[in-house]
Amino acid sequence: MTNSPSPETAPILLVPGYWLGAWVWDAVTARLTSLGSRAEAVTLPGLESVDASREGVRFADHVACVEDRIAVLGGRVVLVAHSGAGAVATAVADRMPDALARVIYVDSGPMADGTIPRPDVMDTDVELPFPGLDALAAFGISPEGLTDADRTRFEADAVPHPAGAVREAVRLYDPRRNAIPTTVICCSAPGSIVRELAAGGIPMFAPLNELTNLTLVDLLTGHWPMLSRPTDLADMIFEEASHG
Repeated sequence: MTNSPSPETAPILLVPGYWLGAWVWDAVTARLTSLGSRAEAVTLPGLESVDASREGVRFADHVACVEDRIAVLGGRVVLVAHSGAGAVATAVADRMPDALARVIYVDSGPMADGTIPRPDVMDTDVELPFPGLDALAAFGISPEGLTDADRTRFEADAVPHPAGAVREAVRLYDPRRNAIPTTVICCSAPGSIVRELAAGGIPMFAPLNELTNLTLVDLLTGHWPMLSRPTDLADMIFEEASHG
C-alpha cells in the first residue's frame, strides 16, 4: 500500500447524515488514505458539538459548506453522502455539476425538485434531538452490525440536527446533474429491490430513473456501514471513485 495520493483517483469528500459529524467516517477515511486516495470528511454547520448553535442554520448553509470544501479541494471531486445527506449532495450536484467526478450515495439517494426532507418539522423547531438507535430501529432504520462499542460511541457523540436544514424544499435547476456518474451503495435493501421501487415510481426512489449513468452495488449491512463494515465500504468507495 502507499500513502501518496493516487493520480487516477479524484479527491473524495464524505458527508455524514443526520446527527453526525465527520468523526463517523474516521475508519473509512483512514482506509481510503491507505489506498492512496485524498479523502476527507466534513462536519456540517450546527453539528460540530452538542453545544453548537443550531438556530438560524438552513439547508443552504449545509449546501454551501460542501460547495466551499469542494472548491478548496479543486479539480473534480467524488462526493459521498450518507442517509439524509443525500439531499445536500443532490443540491450540490445541481449547483456545480462540472466539479463532480462522481456522486456516491450510501444507503441514500437523490431527491426530486421540491422535496422537503422532513415535512414534519415545524417552523418553530430549532433542532431535532437524536432519538437513539433503538427508536430509529423501531422505524426500520437498522443498526445491524454495530458492536456494543459502536453503539456506545454513536449514542455519546450524536448531536441534535439543525431543524432549519431539513424543513425547506430542495430546489433544483440544472438537469446536467443527472449525467454525473452516480453510484448507490445499497445497505438496507439489495439493488435489485431498489431498482424495482424506482421503476414503480415510489417517490423516495423515483429520482434514480432520471440518472443516465447509474451503478447500484450491494453492501448489505445496517444503515451505518461506515461503522459496521468500514473497510468494505472504503474499498467499495475507492473502486467506484477509480471509475471517475
